[in-house]
Amino acid sequence: MATIIKRSQLSSPPRKITQPHTWWYGLFMIVAIVIFGFPFYWIIVGSLSSNTAISTGSVPLFPYDPHWVNYKDAWIYTNFARQVLNTAIMAISVTVLQVITSSMAGFALARMHFPGRQAIFVGFIATLIIPFQVIALPIFVLMADLHWINTFGALIVPTAVNAFGIFLYRQFFLTIPQSFEEAAMLDGANPWQVLWRVYWPLAKPATVTLSLLTFIAEWNSFYLPFLFTETKSMYTVQLGLVAFQGQFATVYNLLMAATVFISIPVFILYLAGQRAIVEGIATTGTKG
Repeated sequence: MATIIKRSQLSSPPRKITQPHTWWYGLFMIVAIVIFGFPFYWIIVGSLSSNTAISTGSVPLFPYDPHWVNYKDAWIYTNFARQVLNTAIMAISVTVLQVITSSMAGFALARMHFPGRQAIFVGFIATLIIPFQVIALPIFVLMADLHWINTFGALIVPTAVNAFGIFLYRQFFLTIPQSFEEAAMLDGANPWQVLWRVYWPLAKPATVTLSLLTFIAEWNSFYLPFLFTETKSMYTVQLGLVAFQGQFATVYNLLMAATVFISIPVFILYLAGQRAIVEGIATTGTKG
């Protein structure tokens, strides 16, 4: 008996796939941009307004008559050039030292076998839960004994090693095939050469991530400069901003102009390196 198959059974119409509604994603992003972006926009508008307009609450939504001279006055009154130089020296030095020390420690913990390796790694990670304020007093005493108070040494050395950086490099080095190391060893390379000639060039995402995060953190650092600086010639931008606020408590437009100055480098670095930061952090969870 012949089997009769209906055409509808042979070629059933494709099911309509319901696309998820995405309009609320866009709405959420708009709300988030307004919530997080409006305060910064208001600071920019305030920096271009008169101090009277800010004090009386009559700042316009758009600065129709911008006072660009506010930025010039803020630069002069806060000694901003010297503070930027101090902050740049501190941030760049700490960034370079953290990249060097973190990559060396991360390589040792990822590729070298020695007793207590895992315990040492856990110890490094455990330091992440300790607030800096807990160890601030012993570090201050040590810096005073070394006569480093009010010097760049006190601003750089205490943060030259970063447990997060060690973790980041260790996790990234674990993702690199061990055959690379074995091939280099066969060519006569020692562990030091394997690190700097093989592993470190491949760790560009981790290096960029740590460099950006460290530089931004040091640029925004307040507690360490506040603890170890005594003279205005050693002020960083954050410490100078607080001192300016105390000296000119009612000149809000200049205070906002100084805030915009401080925010520009961080904003540019974040926009330039946000993809590298995401890529670098994503590699930390690939192996344990």
